Amino acid sequence: MSATSKVTKVRPLRKTSFRWRFPDRALHVVDIENLAGAAIPSLDLVSAVQLRYLACLGFGADDHVVLATSHLGLLNAGLGWPHARHLVRSGKDGADLELLRVLEHENVATRFRHVVIGSGDGGFSEAAARLAARGLQVTVVSRRDSLAQALASAAGEVVYLDAPPLEASLTVAA
Repeated sequence: MSATSKVTKVRPLRKTSFRWRFPDRALHVVDIENLAGAAIPSLDLVSAVQLRYLACLGFGADDHVVLATSHLGLLNAGLGWPHARHLVRSGKDGADLELLRVLEHENVATRFRHVVIGSGDGGFSEAAARLAARGLQVTVVSRRDSLAQALASAAGEVVYLDAPPLEASLTVAA
């Protein structure tokens, strides 16, 4: 093609979008110490919490799990919930702070459609409210005795891990 040739057909560029087209998937951020109700949950307790969590919620094929704990609980958390991204931070609210860092700094609103917060700590209430305001579905998974009212108010749905299974409640009612 010579330098003086004329371009006769121009292909229009694709309209730019500020939101990537990710599949409908969920981000599960799990404070295993809070859900287990123990500062250093045992391997059996972590496994039991994971099984109960799966029974209550389930996972999609494209869902992503981020689990946080202190350095003292890392081995049990890693062995008991192996297919997760594990974060470690010790000290007061260490696991919470790591999970909040994920929610606030990893562009969650553009990558996921649903966020599940596995904790009852009120420190997550502002992050949950911000995500809900950006159009994400926010679910909180917690034990009844550890759920902060501010977090429950910010969530669109609350699931209790220590609630009786549906089958048991149907049997008792019959």
